[in-house]
This record gives sequence, C-alpha cells and structure tokens, in this order.
Amino acid sequence: MELQRPSFELATLKEKMVANTGYLSLDLTAVHFWLAVKSIPRLANHKKIALVDKFGLKALFSPTSDLVQSGLTKPQQFAISSPDWSSISKIIADSSLCQSKVIAYDDPRYPELLKEIYDPPLVLFTRGNVDLLSLPKIAIVGSRNATFAGREVAHKLAGELTTQFVVTSGLALGVDAQAHLGALSQQGYTIAVVATGLDITYPARHKKLQKDIIENNGLIISEFAPGIAPKAGHFPKRNRLISGLSVGVVVVEASLKSGSLITARCALEQGREVFAVPSSIYNIQAKGCHWLIKQGAKLVEDIADIVEEFEDLSIGSLNLSRNKEKENSSEKSAQQDLCNDPMLASVGYEITPVDIVVSRSKLPIDVVLTRLTVLELKGFVSAVPGGYLKIK
Repeated sequence: MELQRPSFELATLKEKMVANTGYLSLDLTAVHFWLAVKSIPRLANHKKIALVDKFGLKALFSPTSDLVQSGLTKPQQFAISSPDWSSISKIIADSSLCQSKVIAYDDPRYPELLKEIYDPPLVLFTRGNVDLLSLPKIAIVGSRNATFAGREVAHKLAGELTTQFVVTSGLALGVDAQAHLGALSQQGYTIAVVATGLDITYPARHKKLQKDIIENNGLIISEFAPGIAPKAGHFPKRNRLISGLSVGVVVVEASLKSGSLITARCALEQGREVFAVPSSIYNIQAKGCHWLIKQGAKLVEDIADIVEEFEDLSIGSLNLSRNKEKENSSEKSAQQDLCNDPMLASVGYEITPVDIVVSRSKLPIDVVLTRLTVLELKGFVSAVPGGYLKIK
C-alpha cells in the first residue's frame, strides 16, 4: 500500500500547534522573530520596538507573555500568539533566492543613524556591500524630469562627494540616477534605497544601473520583502530611509510638489542637514530648491559648502578635508581668465541660441563658436539642443 503524504492543511495545522505550544522547537533565528514583529497589523514601528524592549524578542512570542495589559487589539494579540512561521520562512528563503541578506533591528550591522528616526524599519533587505551601512552617507535627490544642467550637477557633485561620503539616492530617473552614476564614475561607493522587493527593479530600465552598483561594491536596500511591487505609498516610506541613513540631504532640482521635498522634510524632522542647489529663476524644476533655501536650507555652489558642515567626520582611511582642490597657480589663473571671459556673460542659465550669443557679444560667429568650444571643454557651458547653457 502506498503511503499518502500529509495534506498541506494538516502540515500547516501541525506547524501552528508547535508555534502555539513550543516555538523553541522550531529552528528560528532572530530574523524570524523580527519579521514576526513586523507582521503585527496596524501598529507603528516605534510601538513594536517598545514591545520588544518590554518583553524581550523571543519572550514576546511565548505563550506566557501577558499581552492583555499592553493595549493591543485582538488581531494584534493573535499575530503575536500565532505567528505565521511558514510565511516568514518563505520571506527568508525568497530573500536568499534573490541573493539578499536580511538585517534585523538588533543586528550589529544595522545603521545607528537609522535607529534615531521616529519609525525605523524593523528589518532591512540588502543586496551588495553591507559594510557601507557603517560609513557616513550623504543623500543626493531631485527631479525625475531634471533638466540637462540638473543631471550634470548631480553627477558632478556625487563624483566629488564620493571620496568622502557614501552617496545615497533612490534609483529613480533623473537626478537619482545621475547621483549613482556620478559616484560610480569615480570608483566611489553608492547606496540605492528602493520602494519594491529586491527581486524587482523599478524603473525597469535601471536594471543595468542596479547591476553596476552591486558589481562595484555598492548596496541596494529595501524595507519591502521580495515580491512586493511598487505602490504610490511606498515612495514616501523609501524617502524617509534615504534621509534617515544620511548625515545630510542635497536637493539638486525639485518642483514645489515633488518627492524630493518630502525627503527634505523627512531630513528636517530627523535632524539632518538640508542643502539645496539654486538654478535659474526661469527653471520651474528648481522652484522647490529655491523654496528650501528661503526656509533656511544651505545654498550649495560647490562641494565645500557641504563638506564644511561635516569636518569632524571621516570615512575609514579617507579624511574629510574641507577642500581637496589643489591646483597649481597657472591652472587657477587660466580658470580665472575663463570666468572673466565676456563670452560667458552672453550665455544664460537657460538655453541660449548661438545667434543670441553672437548678438549679445557683438563678435563674429566664428570667434563665438571657437570661444564656446573652449568654455565647453573647461566645463563652463554645455552644448544642448537649441544652443548653449551656462553651468558655472
């Protein structure tokens, strides 16, 4: 006679009985218990942490724990008395399948800065170099529909900051992507905080960028378990982590109604420094930055404006010098001459057609084109569709 396997329902029932009468007989880790705490419904994270502090992580799920006096609802008490260990084990297995590690709140690798925020995540799903969690981080955020100049500024700032900070952003289009790319271009470290499970790339076009981050000793972080797709409500949660992980947030371009301003607001609530890069008064994508500056955010023109706020920090063997630029006097003199070039005054921070530059400078077009080329090579202007754009 062929033996029949127990039905799924019977196996599940057996597991629940074990959970109710003797969970210690299961092979459970601290991550299992923190995921069980995370699954308590309709309870803020700081209250969940308070429960763990009161009862102890494992003792909270003991049948002897007295939950009646804790002010918990019946569904919350049930989630504690009868955790779904099968679903929790599946989350851990799925994380392993997508080559990610789960770092719980009491793990020594959990970032100390993140513990300071009002509602820190109880677990972090990570892919890549988790050692970056212990290093000082600076966030660079901005518009998904950033202008050419905005993307270029984000790329440049990230490249300069990455020798002294881990550059953190949200893997979004526009400024976020350029922040990651700028750090990678200088062989620096970068962290992408995402609003999905780590088995999903959003936006999908950033699969290569995500791969490049991991392959270059960077890190991808999420508080969402594998399989969780992007939803509108996930992005504000993601934004609070970007700021919470970082000592400061740099906003490069942001409209008045943008997720970047949410990140800046989170940073202020978390006691982080907020920086904003100004732009042309005609640039609608910069209205949010100008508003932040009016509210007291520090105006950023170059890396020194950021670094001087953190002179007491260091990243391992990398020192936070106030200003790394040590150019020889002849190069400085050449740069100064270019800054004073009358041609530069003929190019605006908005797109300026060549004929307008010719009209303003009152120079022959061949001279104009030659000088514009020199200014472009030195990084003072950029050729864009329709003309030129001043970027310094």
